[in-house]
Amino acid sequence: MQIEEQSKGFPGKAGAGLRKAFRSLKYRNYRLFFMGQAVSLIGTWMQQVAVSWLAYRLTGSAIILGTVAFCAQIPVFILSPFTGALGDRLNRRNILFATQIFSMIQSFIFFVLTFTGIITTWHIVVLSLALGVINSFEMPTRQAFLLEMVDDKRDLPNAIALNSAAFNSSRLIGPAIAGIVVAFSGEAVCFAVNSASYFASAAALMMMRFAPAPAYAAGKLFDDIKEGFRYVRGNRLVRDLLIVVAFTSFFSMMFPVLLPIFAREVLKGDSHTFGFLVSAAGAGALAATMFLAIRTSIKGLWGIINACMMTLAAAFMLLSVHALLVMVMIFLALAGFSTIVVIASCNTILQTVSDSDKRGRVISFYIMAFTGAAPLGSLAAGYVSHRIGAPWTFLCAGVVCLAAGILILFRRKDDDAYML
Repeated sequence: MQIEEQSKGFPGKAGAGLRKAFRSLKYRNYRLFFMGQAVSLIGTWMQQVAVSWLAYRLTGSAIILGTVAFCAQIPVFILSPFTGALGDRLNRRNILFATQIFSMIQSFIFFVLTFTGIITTWHIVVLSLALGVINSFEMPTRQAFLLEMVDDKRDLPNAIALNSAAFNSSRLIGPAIAGIVVAFSGEAVCFAVNSASYFASAAALMMMRFAPAPAYAAGKLFDDIKEGFRYVRGNRLVRDLLIVVAFTSFFSMMFPVLLPIFAREVLKGDSHTFGFLVSAAGAGALAATMFLAIRTSIKGLWGIINACMMTLAAAFMLLSVHALLVMVMIFLALAGFSTIVVIASCNTILQTVSDSDKRGRVISFYIMAFTGAAPLGSLAAGYVSHRIGAPWTFLCAGVVCLAAGILILFRRKDDDAYML
């Protein structure tokens, strides 16, 4: 009888675990948002692969790859404190809807220029810069918008994890499709697919229902930004989390810059190979989001961040010595897993420990740290790999990440507030 009861209980536990992992989908608005993002982000990743491959095909330059990535990211760093504060004052759904429309237009222009064959390097740079400006409104607003779609704030960490899962599922699927499409049909098809994919996210936003939002006080935009800065500067835990985010972002942005070079020069492959490499990193990232989704508390996250910084260092070092596709994909999956666990865990802790009336501004600084370090990492990866090659660049990154992991370990032991 006991064995029978245990056998009956197991499926129930498994089902409960599955429900726990996807519990945020019970909210209608969040469910619509999640489905719209899942479709749109596949197109986004297809375009990112196509842009990188197009830039490298036209120029053969690692420096140009770094410059294009820099132009796509630097506007977010510069503008996010202002756009985050604006997101606290304006209707966030309307802001997000506008960003989807402008992103659709940007993708369509990419399609027309590439399809007609008149695309040049300066077109890619300018369009990447335009997308960066659009994303400077979209990214902090999307993060803050999660709070409006999830009624029970205890489900916020799960919503963050599932949002990251949608991003990384598309990171797994989109590049693999893009690699095949680019090889057989060219980059223009990827741009067309991405332009069309924005209809899904725009439609999801239009179908959401919200209670009338309270009016926000006007005339204090810069005061709000300064207050948020003082709060971050005065809170040691929040400040250290933002530093970890910036550091990890700096090194994680080597992927889009170095992988086209790694695919062609180290693995002797083509766009198929490039797509497989990006998808491998996405598979690891997806596994990370599911790992975080089943967690119900922030307890132990600092220790997990510490361990993942060490595994990220190991993955980078191993990438520098292997030229076998299967092994490289395994190490990229490990790097993708470690990167997302660190970034998403920092996001979860920040939104949990921050004062509720300052959470939106803290998110803006989180976006600023994430995107501000990314363009610098892109430029550094491009220039360093131009001098010493992609494998040696990965090795140097691994050594620095190992040192950071050791520093985090001692930092945790130094203050009880970090023993989460």
